[in-house]
Amino acid sequence: MLDSDVAWAGVASQAELVRRREVSSRELVELSLARIERLDGELNAFGAVYPERALAEADAADRRRTAGEELPLLGVPVAVKDEMDIAGEITSRGTGAIATAATEDSEVVRRLRRAGAVIVGKTTMPEIGLWPFTESVTWGITRNPWDVERTPGGSSGGSAAAVAAGLVPAALAADGAGSIRIPAACCGLFGLKPQLDRVPRAPHDADGSHWIVFGALTRSVLDSALMLDVLADSDAGAAASFVDAARAEPGALRIGVSASFPRGTLGRLAPDVARALDDTAALLRSLGHLVVERDIPFGFKDVPVILGLLFRGMHDFIGEIERQERLERRTRAMARPGALVPDGTLARLRERERGLAARLGRVFDDCDVLMTPVLASRAVRAGLMEGRGATVTYLWAAGWVPFNVLWNSTGQPAASVPAGFTDDGLPLAVQLVGRPRDEATLLSLAAQLEAARPWAQRRPPAERAQAQPS
Repeated sequence: MLDSDVAWAGVASQAELVRRREVSSRELVELSLARIERLDGELNAFGAVYPERALAEADAADRRRTAGEELPLLGVPVAVKDEMDIAGEITSRGTGAIATAATEDSEVVRRLRRAGAVIVGKTTMPEIGLWPFTESVTWGITRNPWDVERTPGGSSGGSAAAVAAGLVPAALAADGAGSIRIPAACCGLFGLKPQLDRVPRAPHDADGSHWIVFGALTRSVLDSALMLDVLADSDAGAAASFVDAARAEPGALRIGVSASFPRGTLGRLAPDVARALDDTAALLRSLGHLVVERDIPFGFKDVPVILGLLFRGMHDFIGEIERQERLERRTRAMARPGALVPDGTLARLRERERGLAARLGRVFDDCDVLMTPVLASRAVRAGLMEGRGATVTYLWAAGWVPFNVLWNSTGQPAASVPAGFTDDGLPLAVQLVGRPRDEATLLSLAAQLEAARPWAQRRPPAERAQAQPS
C-alpha cells in the first residue's frame, strides 16, 4: 500500500506521479478505497462506493498510460456529488424519493472520464440540496473531519468531507446558494463557484435554474484550476488555461471588503470570523493590494426578489420528484411558499433581478475583487437542526450563511479561501467575489494567498494522530 502522504498529494501531483510512472492508477485507487473503508464509517461522506468498477477503470488507465496516453487526470480517483448522473446509478439527491436510475452519464462525469479520472463513488448531500448542512433521513448525518461532532456544511458536504479527510483528492460539487463555498469554509478547502454556465449542467439544466453551477472541491488552488480546465466549456472571455491563471501573479488589485449582513438577515459575525477577515485584509495589504471598505448595494426592496425566486425554484424542483410522499416533512414545507409566485410574478422578479445584478455590478467599477465572510461562524454542531421545522431551519440558515446567494443570483464567480484556524483548530475562511467571467483573477489572487499562508498540507486531527510515530 502507498504511503498515506500520497493521499494528500492532490490532484495535480497524483496525476504527475502516474504520468512519471512512479505510482500506478491501481495503487492510487486501492489507497483511496482503503481510506474510505477505514474512515468513512464515522464520516459518512459516501452514499455509494464502486470498488470493482473503480479498480477496473484504474487498470484501464494503467494500460492507457503504458500505451503513451497523456491526459490531465489519467488514473486519479475522484468522487461525484449525488446530484449528477452516473449511468446505471440512482441520482438520489439525498432522498429516498427518487427511484429511477440514470441511463447515461451527466456531461461533467463524461468530461471527468474523458480526462482519465477514475470515479470511486458518490458523495452525500442533504435532501434535494436544500440546507447548508449535510443530514437527511435517507443518508444520516455526514460529519466534519476536523471535528466529527460538527457539520462539514452543505449541500456539497459529502464531497467536502471526502476531500478534507484525504479519501479522494477532488470531488464534484454544486452551488445554488453557497453549496460549494459553505462546505469549503467548514472543511478548510478551496471552493470555487465558477461563472454561471461555465461548466455544463446537462442533463440537469432541464430544471430551468439559473442559480446552480457545477464545480469541484479540492485542497489547493492549483488543483481547482486543473479541475476547472477539465470541466469548463471553452470561452473566448475566459483564461486560456485556468492552471496558467493560478500560476500567474495577480498584480496590484483594488479589493473591497464588506463584513455587513445583507438586508433582511439577522446575525452577527463571530469574533474569530471577524478576525480572519481582518487578518486576510492585512495580508492582502502586505502583498501590495489596495484594500478598502465597500458597501454592497443590496436593500430591503431587493429581499422579495431573492426570496421569491428562491422559493419558486424550490417549488418547481421539488414538484418534479417522483415519490413526493417519501420526502421529509421539512422538504415538503419548503415547497409551499413557491406556489404563491405565479408565472407572471416570476417574470417580473427576473426582470428586477437583472436590475439588481447591474446595481451590484457597480461595486466592481472601482474594485477588482470583493471580500466578504462565507459563514457568520465556524462549522456548527452536527444535528443542530435535527427535528426542527422548515421555518425555524430556514431562518437559522439565513443567519449563518447569508453572504453567498447574491452571487448565485448575479452568476459571477466567487470562492471560499481558507483563512487560518480557530484557537481549537477549526477552519476559517473568507469569500472572494470576482467580476463576471473573471475566475482567472480569483485563482491568481487565491494562489498568492495560499503561497503566503499555506493551508493544503495541514491535516485533520485524526490523520495527524495516526501519522505520529508510536
